[in-house]
Order: sequence, then C-alpha cells, then structure tokens
Amino acid sequence: MSVGEVAASYAALILHDDNISITAEKIVTLLDAANVKVESYWPSLMAKLCEKRNVGDLISNIGAGGGGAAVAVAAPTTGAAPAAAPAVEEKKEEPKEESDDDMGFSLFD
Repeated sequence: MSVGEVAASYAALILHDDNISITAEKIVTLLDAANVKVESYWPSLMAKLCEKRNVGDLISNIGAGGGGAAVAVAAPTTGAAPAAAPAVEEKKEEPKEESDDDMGFSLFD
C-alpha cells in the first residue's frame, strides 16, 4: 500500500467515525491538517469507494473473505465405503545440539 492510499483510508475512517459524510474535499482537508501530501487521485478514489460501499460493513468484515473457495469432492455412488487414504506424516528434522566435543574442548578440561 502506498502512503497516499493509507492516508486517504485513515481520513475516510476518521470521517466515518465522526458520522460526517465522506467526500474528496473533506478527505483533502483532513490530509492538509495532518500535513500529509498525497497524489491528487487518492481522495476522490476513496470518496467514490465510500459512496458505493457501507464503510461500517467494510470495517466489520475486515477479517472475513479473502480465502480460496472450498473444493467440492464428489462422493462415490457405489454402496462401498471409500478406502481411507493413509495419513502422511511429515518428519521435521530437529537441529542437532552442538556438544563440547565438537568445539575441541569441554567444560571440565
């Protein structure tokens, strides 16, 4: 995300939090008050987004969605139960602990 995108997003959230209508002019006013310089298209782009979408819904669904679609698996049509696939075990290699012998000396030498 660019600085302009983040700044315009925060300005829109501030306006929403204060129950003020979100317009490009008000976003620019907030950004000027914060002494943040952004590209001229960010305030109008953010205002257009906020006109089309309910900002409250966007905030409440921030963690939802995004993931891939679930994969549907067709069940067998025969009467026999499907054979269970063997579980695949992943072996994790644990790092070997270094002993004093590897360093050429020990604590009690």
